[in-house]
Amino acid sequence: MALSKFPSGEAKEWWQNFKQLLDDNNDWPGEYVFKFIAPKENVADLKEVFIGHDIDIKASSKGSYHSITSRILVSSSDEIIEIYQKAGQVEGVISL
Repeated sequence: MALSKFPSGEAKEWWQNFKQLLDDNNDWPGEYVFKFIAPKENVADLKEVFIGHDIDIKASSKGSYHSITSRILVSSSDEIIEIYQKAGQVEGVISL
C-alpha cells in the first residue's frame, strides 16, 4: 500500500476502518511491528519517523530500495495511525 496515494474523500473512511481493525485485533498496550520500503534517497526522511525507536534497515539486492522495520510498544491504535500517516508523507514509501 502506498500510503500517500489516498484520494482525499476516501482517506478518512479508510483510516477509520483501519483503526477499528486494529482495535478489534489487538490489546493495548502492545508491541506493533512496522515495515516499510523506501527509495534509497528517501531513507533518511523515513528514519525521522522512528526517532527514539530501534529500527532495522536492509538494502535491496540492487541497493535502490531499503526496508525499515521497527517494533514499538504502543498504547493505542491512534499511535499506530500517527506513525503510518507520518511515514506516508515520505515520497515513494510503501507499507508492508
